[in-house]
Amino acid sequence: MNVLYERAVFIALALVLLIVSWCMYDNYYIYSHTFEDNIIRYKPGSSYAFSAEDPQLSDEMVAWLTIDGTKIDYPVMQGSSNMKYLNTDPFGSYSLSGSIFLDSRNSPDMSDSYSVVYGHHMEHGKMFGALDSFLDSSYLTEHTSGSLIIGSNVENTYPLEVFASMQAKASDENIFEFKCTDIIGYIRENSKVFLHEDDKPVIALSTCTSGDMVTRTIVFCYIIK
Repeated sequence: MNVLYERAVFIALALVLLIVSWCMYDNYYIYSHTFEDNIIRYKPGSSYAFSAEDPQLSDEMVAWLTIDGTKIDYPVMQGSSNMKYLNTDPFGSYSLSGSIFLDSRNSPDMSDSYSVVYGHHMEHGKMFGALDSFLDSSYLTEHTSGSLIIGSNVENTYPLEVFASMQAKASDENIFEFKCTDIIGYIRENSKVFLHEDDKPVIALSTCTSGDMVTRTIVFCYIIK
């Protein structure tokens, strides 16, 4: 009986070790494959000299999003549905970390009065993992600037002004189904942080809340056109 007990304990410990090892590898793989570190070389206006061997960004890139003081400096993709870029990188290849992407119902030239951009919540501030910090009023107040290059022409670069942050359910139709007729009023009434009201176009940056698949963290910016 002692021998059987020892074997059972050994097998149980081995299984636990395998599970822990797999989880560690899985986290490392996802983190290490969250875009190339040199993705910035594809930013419009970059002086990088591309070679024939360099992969090319998909022609479904509609913008380039930068939020100053964070790691958010990525191409914005747009597919025919919101499912495509959940697990597709900006080069068109399969990727667990997906891409930053514009809602498929929005105009690709960002001409709508309200647009929504999605990104996975990644550790170490990658992708949209940096959005958590904007729920703190002091942090948001100190990080209000950014830019949006529409298309791939640097002449179409517009300043962004971060003005609010909130958490909402993924089922919130006002935020994610474009059913609100007064989006600024709704943001003002439901935000954790709200700086000021304006009549400029709004872009909402949305990601999953860490450890919660139901709640979303959303940061709102005015597009200064």
